[in-house]
Amino acid sequence: MIKSMTGFGRSEVQVKPFGKILVELRSSNHKFLDIVLHLPEGLLSLEDKVKKEIERRFKRGRITCVLTINGSHANSVVINKGLLKNYLAALRDIKETFRLKSDLSLDALIQLPGVLGLEESAVGKEKVWPHLRVLLNAALDDMAEMRRKEGAVLYRHLKNRAKVLVADLERIKKRFRKAIKERLLRLTSDEERSCFLKDSDITEELERLAFHISNFKNKIAQNGSIGKELDFISQEMQREANTMGAKSCDKLISQTVVQIKSQIEKIREQLQNIE
Repeated sequence: MIKSMTGFGRSEVQVKPFGKILVELRSSNHKFLDIVLHLPEGLLSLEDKVKKEIERRFKRGRITCVLTINGSHANSVVINKGLLKNYLAALRDIKETFRLKSDLSLDALIQLPGVLGLEESAVGKEKVWPHLRVLLNAALDDMAEMRRKEGAVLYRHLKNRAKVLVADLERIKKRFRKAIKERLLRLTSDEERSCFLKDSDITEELERLAFHISNFKNKIAQNGSIGKELDFISQEMQREANTMGAKSCDKLISQTVVQIKSQIEKIREQLQNIE
């Protein structure tokens, strides 16, 4: 069954000696799969592994993953001594050149770009990944379940709208047969009848729209990432409805076509959030 692209997942665990590891996932609609990661600086090299785990589970949506480690020993502070010496030499030169008296404080020195940094501990990274992978998949399960539940709600809405479309289409078919007979009786020549049928016959559009609605109903009951395909089908439905409206020779048919177009627009809006 269809799945929504909106979801949230969260999982946390206390692991010695790293501390509390927390994974939070948020998902929203997007044309493709767009993964945004926020990892601690010391674990940035794990980005590819995290992305692969997410890509294995989802095909569409903008997914934001935030990893937080409190009390982690995975990183160590590094002082760029060479850069700091260059800073100090440049600052002494400025001080002598411009005869400045004030001294630069330690707090000011460590704020200089590149002076302090974090060094990743390879051992820490290798040890934390197994815990992180389990935690990440637990959060992914959580988010997948939310997307599945929202997809079930969307499925019911779309199924109901497709049902309304079928009913509207049946009304048009019945009215069209009657309207054609009434109009043909008022025409006096074969040429007039031929021109009228050429400009007003919507039989093919009715058949194609009926096919697209049937195809749409079958697709929304399938599993997998079918949002793009459903959007294409809805575009074809809209195209046939527009043609019927342009060729309509009857007021009641035109009014029903407007209702159909409105239903299709609502369907297309809902489809924007389907994986």
